[in-house]
Formats: sequence, C-alpha cells, structure tokens
Amino acid sequence: MLRYLPFLLVLAVWIYAFIDVLNTPEKEVRHLPKVVWVIIVLLFGEVLLGPIAWFVTGKVRHGAGGPAGRGRTRWVAPDDNPEFLKSLREEDSGENERDKRDKGNEG
Repeated sequence: MLRYLPFLLVLAVWIYAFIDVLNTPEKEVRHLPKVVWVIIVLLFGEVLLGPIAWFVTGKVRHGAGGPAGRGRTRWVAPDDNPEFLKSLREEDSGENERDKRDKGNEG
C-alpha cells in the first residue's frame, strides 16, 4: 500500500491544482491566460511542474485575512465587537429597569 502513496499524493496535487485553476476568476490569474494555465497543469501535472508553477506564480494570493477592500467584513470576536457589547449593555439596562418595576409592584 505504501508504494502507491507517492502516486496518490501526486495525483491529489494534480487534481487540486486543476480545480484551483478552473475556479480562479480570470482577473486573478497572473502572467498567462487561464486556458494556458489549464494546459500547463494538465501536461506537466504528472511531474508536478505544472501544479507547482501554478501555485507559485499563476494566481494572485491573499493573506489569511482575505483581500482588503473587497466588500467583505472581517470577522470580529464578540468581546471585541463594539456593536455586540452595546447590545448587551442595552439588554442589561432594560432588565434592570424591569426588575425595579417588578420590585415596586410587589410591595
């Protein structure tokens, strides 16, 4: 079984690179047209030259946070999100007022 592992790893990288080329928008492809990258990945995939070339130079890569200014909002932890903290304070103040009213009605 282990003798097939290198072949399976090469095949996995080859397929991943091919799908990545197909799913990449044309405006994010660098240096060559997208069709040429597909051909390079398919022709030189068996020796990993095509996929490695694609991963290194073919696609515009973004940092872990994603591209800035793309209209995407960045995820913020709840304890760092000012809107969430404000909503908690509003809920808390609303509950305090209700508690005061309920205590006043009891007596």
